[in-house]
Amino acid sequence: MRKDHAFRSGIWPTLTVMAVLGLALSAALAAPPAAVVGDWQGSLDTGSGSLRVVLHFSQMKDETFAGTLDSPDQGATGIAIDKVTFRQPDLHFEITRMGSSYDGKIGKDNLEITGQWKQGGGALQLSLKRVQ
Repeated sequence: MRKDHAFRSGIWPTLTVMAVLGLALSAALAAPPAAVVGDWQGSLDTGSGSLRVVLHFSQMKDETFAGTLDSPDQGATGIAIDKVTFRQPDLHFEITRMGSSYDGKIGKDNLEITGQWKQGGGALQLSLKRVQ
């Protein structure tokens, strides 16, 4: 009986503490989300007006990125971005169904992305500001 009591009072609490510390350490060491993750807004100057663009980027568990585009002035929301590549500071994404792509660089403060929107053989400047 004494061995059993020593086992329960000595080893199990130690194992429990080690497990809790292990979980806390792994959470603390988890990589923070990439700088591009979040919501971004900008406007495309089309020459005959401007179109607001809102982008939403997220990071998947496998460290890849996903995103959607909204065009509020055209009533379009949730347009899937087919390919997102982000390697600080460079961002590239493509939307196949629109025949468009974007190449930009995120600023050192991670609050603005500047680059070029390409579509239909043309290119327009597009600066995006973090909104969330």
